[in-house]
Amino acid sequence: MKKLLTLLFAVAVALSLTTSTFAQDTAKKDDTKKEEKAEKKEKKAKKDKKEKKEDKMKDDKMKDDKK
Repeated sequence: MKKLLTLLFAVAVALSLTTSTFAQDTAKKDDTKKEEKAEKKEKKAKKDKKEKKEDKMKDDKMKDDKK
């Protein structure tokens, strides 16, 4: 009976430790998702800025051609 009780407590402790480990992994995944979203926003902003610059250059060329 004493061995069975010891085994039960050992399993309970092991499960409680693994639960906290999984909880930490989930938090890390959320952080990386947030970082990925932020990086995507930065890339999109840079792309939009580059496109605006190219459009402005095209407009300037068209104005020069009309002269």
